[in-house]
Amino acid sequence: MMALFKKLIASLKQEDTENQKPVVKWQKAEEILAIQKKQKGARITPEKITFLDDNEVFVFGTDAEGTHSYGASRFAAMNFGAVEGREEGIQGHSYAIPSDLVDLKDIKPYVDRFVAFAKRHPDKAFLVTPIGCGASRYSPKEIAPLFSEAAELKNVCLPESFWECLNQ
Repeated sequence: MMALFKKLIASLKQEDTENQKPVVKWQKAEEILAIQKKQKGARITPEKITFLDDNEVFVFGTDAEGTHSYGASRFAAMNFGAVEGREEGIQGHSYAIPSDLVDLKDIKPYVDRFVAFAKRHPDKAFLVTPIGCGASRYSPKEIAPLFSEAAELKNVCLPESFWECLNQ
């Protein structure tokens, strides 16, 4: 995963020739590496994802119907191939997990299926967003434990807020 970030930095180390300013993505990559060093190598999902490499998958929360009408789900539909009406699984360069369910324990089987999928695809890098922490109104403290097994996988990145909860 670190090689992926080094590749990102190398590819983005350029300047906007018109304005003579470093590209914003370059600055963000530097921030990501600084956070990773602070977290002793934790695989942290960038706060803002604007593009994906061919092997990367944007993992997002959606509603039980897969309408992808707000937040990360809408962004996934507009940018990474999420399919309207599909509430779970791989879709283009994205993976949906229903997260607006009434009971937190109902989300766990979906997370478990995601973890099984990530294990079967070690060639992919999964960038998990703060699933369930937006419109679904759960806190990272409630959701992060659902991803404890995912945290053991080298091909899964989690939000910094999840790592903070898991490392307590």
